[in-house]
Amino acid sequence: MLEFILNVWPVIVAVAVVLVVIVLGYVKAPPDQAYIISGLKKEGKVLIGRAGIRVPFLERMDRLYLGQMTVDIKTEQSVPTSDFINVNVDAVAKVRISPQAEGIKLAAKNFLNKRPEEITRDLQDSLQGNMREIIGTLSLKEINTDRDSFSDQVMQKASKDMDKLGIEILSCNIQNVTDENGLIKDLGADNTSLIKKNAAIAKAQADRDIAIAQAEAERESNEARVHADTQIAQKQTELDIRRAELKIMADGKKAEADAAYEIQSQEQRKSIETATVNAEIAKTQRQAELKQVEVEVEKQKLEAEIRAKADADRYRQEQEAEAALFKRQKDAEAARYEQEQKAQAEMKIAEAQKYAKEQEAEGIAAVGKAEAEAIRAKALAEAQGIDKKAEAMRKYGEAAVIEMVMQALPEIAKYVAEPLSKVDKITMYGEGNSAKLLEDIITGTSQVTEGITQSMGIDVKALVAGMLGGKLAGGEGRTVLIQSPPPGERDGGSPAQPEEDTPPE
Repeated sequence: MLEFILNVWPVIVAVAVVLVVIVLGYVKAPPDQAYIISGLKKEGKVLIGRAGIRVPFLERMDRLYLGQMTVDIKTEQSVPTSDFINVNVDAVAKVRISPQAEGIKLAAKNFLNKRPEEITRDLQDSLQGNMREIIGTLSLKEINTDRDSFSDQVMQKASKDMDKLGIEILSCNIQNVTDENGLIKDLGADNTSLIKKNAAIAKAQADRDIAIAQAEAERESNEARVHADTQIAQKQTELDIRRAELKIMADGKKAEADAAYEIQSQEQRKSIETATVNAEIAKTQRQAELKQVEVEVEKQKLEAEIRAKADADRYRQEQEAEAALFKRQKDAEAARYEQEQKAQAEMKIAEAQKYAKEQEAEGIAAVGKAEAEAIRAKALAEAQGIDKKAEAMRKYGEAAVIEMVMQALPEIAKYVAEPLSKVDKITMYGEGNSAKLLEDIITGTSQVTEGITQSMGIDVKALVAGMLGGKLAGGEGRTVLIQSPPPGERDGGSPAQPEEDTPPE
């Protein structure tokens, strides 16, 4: 660990030194100043608008202002011109330190770390001397009439001295020129008189030209006014004529429109009256047709009620007759069945007696007698059960049969629907739905009841209808009319819907 620290320590020190140098020596020059770093190299490093590093304690940094500076140039005393007239001149010069490397090098020797005010004071004396020299070479009139040339000569003269200092002259403007004896004012008065004279002559000529022009303009204006009035009168006359023509046309059109409107109004009134009469006639016809339809509907309603009652009475009588016939048939069958059972029972008793006698004859009287008694008792019990059953059938008649059939119908429907429960999927076409499936089951059950009717001679529908007809016929004050189906729908068609009628008042 110690060895590692000893090896890393120089690197840490070097990095720390570099960081200190960067932190303490980092400088950034603005665009209007030049930072001159000197010390380690023979030629100093100049920074203008950029950053740099100055090695602390080994290099120094100086500043040089590069912005524009204004120098007031005034002749503190009168300076004689080339024509020996003493004048005083005020001028302003715009200067700056040359941004070239040579200019910065020369300016650094003279203006390093100086403020702009100090630099302008140093330049003011030199520029005043250059302007005095130029004034001595010019006359008073040249100085006043051609100031641009005067300022250019001052700049050209002063630039030679300023280049030696690293200064660049941007402009030089003459502000004011005065003299001690007022000669400039006298020269101005002479020029003023001449100017006034020329101005008066020009004014007189202008007034004359203006009068001539005004007269000519008035004449042309009068001619134009007369011509315009003539044109206006002609146009007004044409306008009046056109208005009269248009009024005549408008009156004619209006008369035609009024006549057409009156004719159209009469036609409209006629059409309205005709439509009203037709509407009344149509209304009367519709009312008559409505009355006829109401009479026909009432007639059909009465016929339907009478027919329904007659059909119900006829159907009830038919069902009662069929029920009475069925009862008589069942009574006869029960009597016949009872006689057959009695005969069988008597036959079995006779056989049992014969068997007992034979057993007695063979020497096994005890056993044979017991068996004979048992057979005889069984036969008597069966005969008694048959008698009771026949008696019950005679007593209850069709009610018993209907009860047995009604108890058997759920089982019949169950066995009819059982094959469908073993089908995984049923695809129906046309009117296939659950109602159709239920209708198929009911049809299957009806076929079973019809099979009972054909095989046993028992009409289940007739029994149920007869019993319901008898019960409804003895109801409490309400008459149920069951319409008999047409002959073509008794066996295969849909049964007629019962119609309930209100009891008579």
